[in-house]
Amino acid sequence: MKRRAAQTLRKKMLRRLRSEKRECESQGEAVGELRKAKTRDMLQKREQRGWFALTAKHQHEPTVARLLSGKGIEVFHPTCAVVRRWKDRKKTLQLPLFPGYVFFMGGLDRRVEILSTPGVFSIVSFGDAPAEISGTEMEGIRRAVEGGMPIQPHPFLAEGERVRVTDGPLTGVQGMLLRYKDAYRLVLSIELLGRSAAVEIDAEMVERISSLQHRSGYEPWTEQALNLSN
Repeated sequence: MKRRAAQTLRKKMLRRLRSEKRECESQGEAVGELRKAKTRDMLQKREQRGWFALTAKHQHEPTVARLLSGKGIEVFHPTCAVVRRWKDRKKTLQLPLFPGYVFFMGGLDRRVEILSTPGVFSIVSFGDAPAEISGTEMEGIRRAVEGGMPIQPHPFLAEGERVRVTDGPLTGVQGMLLRYKDAYRLVLSIELLGRSAAVEIDAEMVERISSLQHRSGYEPWTEQALNLSN
């Protein structure tokens, strides 16, 4: 009798532990889904913001970004680490990821003030209208740069295997997957400018997306369409 009572008690305790475990796992999944939902909402809001590009004087991009930021305009001036070697030494420099360009958000009501900033040539425009850059494209590059990921300029890609990142700091970001030697690179592009950058990524952290899930491909812009005049 005592043995049966002990066995019954152990079974009850095991059932209770399993039930508590399932409850904890369920709560953990709920919290995880809530965090993912909040992250998605935040990224969607950031992607919906209007970004524009300035053409800037060579090697004056950092100065332009600093001056505009001082005027209260939100700017984005992505850089990449480049090693320069001399006979007696080498040095790592932070150079513009997209030479000749500085990006800014909104502020078009202060257009004259922006264009009068030393080092600024023009706002990239279609005719007289500033050309808005895809927020999704900008967000992918921002997250790679701000996340401290090694990123480098890459020849612009018009076609390729389009993928979406499913894990890690770039979750949700779309780009093109390339194999380079024994590694894979995710190529992120700004189609309006015909410029790209690349970061190394684990191929298991991406999934293919169909062409129907992505808007129509890039078409080269003519000089007439992409008016760089003031």
